[in-house]
Amino acid sequence: MNVFYNRQGVGDTLLITLQGVSFEQRTFERKGDVAKIINSETREAAGYNLFNASNYLDLSENGVVSMDEDRLTKINEALHQNGFDDVINADFSPKFVVGYVKSMEKHPNADKLNVCQVDVGQEIVQIVCGAPNIAADQKVVVAKVGAVMPSGLLIKDAELRGVASSGMICSARELALPNAPQEKGILILEDSFEAGDAFPLS
Repeated sequence: MNVFYNRQGVGDTLLITLQGVSFEQRTFERKGDVAKIINSETREAAGYNLFNASNYLDLSENGVVSMDEDRLTKINEALHQNGFDDVINADFSPKFVVGYVKSMEKHPNADKLNVCQVDVGQEIVQIVCGAPNIAADQKVVVAKVGAVMPSGLLIKDAELRGVASSGMICSARELALPNAPQEKGILILEDSFEAGDAFPLS
């Protein structure tokens, strides 16, 4: 779930993206202040535009909107007030967490890529990583699926050269950390960090 608001650039409209969909696949259904964006192939909701958004919730952001349960409740109430029965569900658990690289194998179809099994606390995720300094038995920063990078990139489940990858192992530069080194390579954390702990970006 990615939520964006820019009153000067777009107007008093909250843009809610649930899944990527090409322009050709989009259809729309409008009720009152809500336009529902529908994937014409799957018929699933790809997102919503909430017009006159300031009538429904307080917004001070100019860009990506930080979300919590209270704001999600107000958005769902706005959908219902405008005639939609839809309910948006979202996971507000930390998206940038400490990961422990349990194992690493060479990618079968790419010399410079490695396939890592990473413990992120509640689960083990498979991440394809091309950093030259990645190795097993490291503590690293993982951007989980659903994370929005400082650059604006949304992390999604992907397939790299035929191998599934869920998340991204991050460099200090990708995390926009102060004094981040410019050379390529992931950020390696001290062993005192615990897998699954939230990693603060500021």
